[in-house]
Amino acid sequence: MNSNPNIVITGFMGTGKSTVGPRVAAALGRQFVDLDALIVARAGREIAQIFADDGVVAFRQLEAAAVDEVAAQRGLVVATGGGSLVSARNRRALASSGILVCLRATPEVLEARLSGASDRPLLHAEDRRARLRELLAGRAHAYDLIPHQVDTTSRSVDEVVAAIVGLAESALPEPTAEDEPVRLTVRVAGAEYPIVFDHADQLGALLRDRRLTGRLAIITNASVGPLHALPLQADLAVAGLEAEVLTVPDGEQYKTLATAEGLYTQLLERGFDRSSAVVALGGGVIGDLSGFVAATYMRGLPFVQVPTSLLAMADASVGGKVAVDHPRAKNLIGAFKQPAAVLIDTHFLTTLPRREWRNGLAEVVKHGLIGAPALFERLETAATDALAADGEFVREAVQVKIAVVEEDPFEHGRRTTLNLGHTFAHAFEVLSDFKIAHGEAVAIGLVAAARLSAELGHAAPALPDRVEALLRRLGLPTAFDHAAPEAVWQVMQGDKKKVGRRLRFVLVREVGEVFVTDQVPEAGVYSVLVGLKRR
Repeated sequence: MNSNPNIVITGFMGTGKSTVGPRVAAALGRQFVDLDALIVARAGREIAQIFADDGVVAFRQLEAAAVDEVAAQRGLVVATGGGSLVSARNRRALASSGILVCLRATPEVLEARLSGASDRPLLHAEDRRARLRELLAGRAHAYDLIPHQVDTTSRSVDEVVAAIVGLAESALPEPTAEDEPVRLTVRVAGAEYPIVFDHADQLGALLRDRRLTGRLAIITNASVGPLHALPLQADLAVAGLEAEVLTVPDGEQYKTLATAEGLYTQLLERGFDRSSAVVALGGGVIGDLSGFVAATYMRGLPFVQVPTSLLAMADASVGGKVAVDHPRAKNLIGAFKQPAAVLIDTHFLTTLPRREWRNGLAEVVKHGLIGAPALFERLETAATDALAADGEFVREAVQVKIAVVEEDPFEHGRRTTLNLGHTFAHAFEVLSDFKIAHGEAVAIGLVAAARLSAELGHAAPALPDRVEALLRRLGLPTAFDHAAPEAVWQVMQGDKKKVGRRLRFVLVREVGEVFVTDQVPEAGVYSVLVGLKRR
């Protein structure tokens, strides 16, 4: 990077950017640029007029052009608009040019500072206080990502200027290595679509490449939405795409027809039509639910997967199986609906709660057992903390899924092997009232499948211990104590993979080789279930 990096000051409206910026520039003998003033100069209209005439999408495009203009220069002090760096695309562009500093203040102080402001189009609402707090909450995570933070709540302007000047003199920006985008392709009967490993801010370009330029419904949940929905919406606006966010409660228990019906109502009331598309932003539950809604609303809308959990990246987002649950069985009501595209941003993994990270590792272990011995062995030896920074193992798991799905897109043969451990796992989830997460249930199911394989003589006696040791190493459960074996067996009878009255099981011969059979004695299953309770 140039030795005279820009100093970029951002933060919510009212934090003091426009006041502090010129004084920092004067102290350092630099040129000051107000990004909003630059936009006004280039557009020939005030910000409020741009919003009124053209809307937020047009404004964000003008803003992105201004960001690129200043990012190409050096030695500037730049004050941005309050929403400019919510966009990950803008944040990365300006970070490449210099030091990013975020000014913060408490909501109460911001309310007081903005009480008489009439030139804030985003605050035009009946309840300005509620609108301010809503905007602040939506941008909080993006602001948290700015490397340097200065609280202006109780500091004087002189103190804030001194703090930023001190940062400028001591904090040289460190160059960051950019991950090269990786593009895989899924080819199935009647559909071909890309799986792109890239930053989420490239979704707009991907959608345009797939000719999806209508209105977008971003379906997310109450946990993921506050972290990622607003930045994604901002980046789509930069790409000239209009998106609205539809939020549902978080949890498998909400993956129901009732939740789907609520989404249909929202889509209808907001005017989404056959030219629209659905973006699934979340984990496996959101992918399943959003895909089911996309498959059935107005007889089908295109949908795009933007998975945010390891489980969804490695497994659920690929292959086109979408569904909602029935009180008596998981994923009983569903369809095959291939996505128009999948964008996997492995940087999302850094925001995952520890439990969600482990849940995804269960599916990665499953893929290793099915068709990637080297991946399985790598998980046995790799430092688990290092995996989060390494997207390569996610790609390896996805490639297993692609190979299986391309051979058998509608689960008439080999695709059934992807259900390794799931006949057990779905019963465990139901009987725990979904208190056991899907990945945890899969982990226990993998142990059960390995033990059943060895008990029936299909696998070496050492295999179950090896599988269990790996799962324990990754912090996953390997025992089930929530219900009696008889209850588990009863719930398993509702499994979709049954042939007539016989359950089909995926069993393991060795790591990397699995097969499907319905020749499994009930006594063998009971023996394994009893063993799981004892462990």
